[in-house]
Amino acid sequence: MPPNVDPIPSGVVFETDTQTPDLGLDKDVSQLKKATPKKHEYVWFNIFWFLFLHISSAYGLYLAFTSAKWQTNVFAFAIHLMCAIGIGAGSHRLWTHRCFKAKTPLRIVLMIWQTMGFQDSIFEWARDHRTHHKYADTDGDPHNAERGLFFSHMGWLCCKKSPEVIEGGKRIDLSDLYEDPVVMFQKKHYMKMMPILCFVLPTILPVYLWGETWTNAFFIPTILRYTFGINVVWSVNSFAHKFGYRPYDKSLNPRENIAVWMFCVEGFHNYHHTFPWDYRASEHPLINMLTPTIVFIEAMAKIGQAYDLKAVSPEIIKQRTLRTGDGTHHLWGWDDPEFTERLKAKYGAIHCTEEKKDM
Repeated sequence: MPPNVDPIPSGVVFETDTQTPDLGLDKDVSQLKKATPKKHEYVWFNIFWFLFLHISSAYGLYLAFTSAKWQTNVFAFAIHLMCAIGIGAGSHRLWTHRCFKAKTPLRIVLMIWQTMGFQDSIFEWARDHRTHHKYADTDGDPHNAERGLFFSHMGWLCCKKSPEVIEGGKRIDLSDLYEDPVVMFQKKHYMKMMPILCFVLPTILPVYLWGETWTNAFFIPTILRYTFGINVVWSVNSFAHKFGYRPYDKSLNPRENIAVWMFCVEGFHNYHHTFPWDYRASEHPLINMLTPTIVFIEAMAKIGQAYDLKAVSPEIIKQRTLRTGDGTHHLWGWDDPEFTERLKAKYGAIHCTEEKKDM
């Protein structure tokens, strides 16, 4: 019999989960973060699969610089971008957090691109990600950052889910996903569609369209592209939960990490976990303008395919930052006691210079 477990919520998924006027929880969630020692049951197929992918990707990277046609490299990047949008705009913002609504043509396109990315079906991806937000950095979190950098990056996929994670997933409301015909169609046909979209077509098309070799076509737009894509998502789960600042909520592990954003084009993670239903990557317009997923959503809104985009107001952001931030916000962080003198000197000098220029 599985042990009796009772995961306690430590985060929010939708705006309806909030309990305070500034859209937070009315408890100190930092006291809930934990990683109870466990003996993990390894999934050896996944371990050997990941070894194959990363070793093969090293060879694919070599081929990309030595023998591939330029069309192949461009094709690999284009597929990566489609997969990233399929996951970032689709399974993440549309289906997990309901950040916006989409008409059927857009939903179908996002479903196809998400399938091409091969990171589980939309249903499973959304269920696990809602569980991650609801029980963030506790034993109920599928990739609990409290278990270390490797575990939150890819180790969680190398072992079976703990009873707490399974129970947490069972407590998540998935009724909207069950009622979505696009999600249910993909869930039913996922194992038929995924191999063709993720592995077969990216290998065949370069060979027949511009005469690429089978070796280059397999190792670059298929294996290298796929491996890079999964590491992009994993890096947000790991590095952006470990390194960086927490200007919006210092009780949460997720952080603002410009390096992760430059690599993944997603990395302002403290903002996301504080306001997960906001379709934007950040409150800063420039960051959103440079984030392909956000640019795509806004472009779809202009042509009427996306609508009801949700965004948190500046007033709420300010209230929340002043109440729970770590003091590193560029406007409202100066009085927080955890904002060290070193950082005050560093950032204060910059702001003083700017103020003098404005005088």
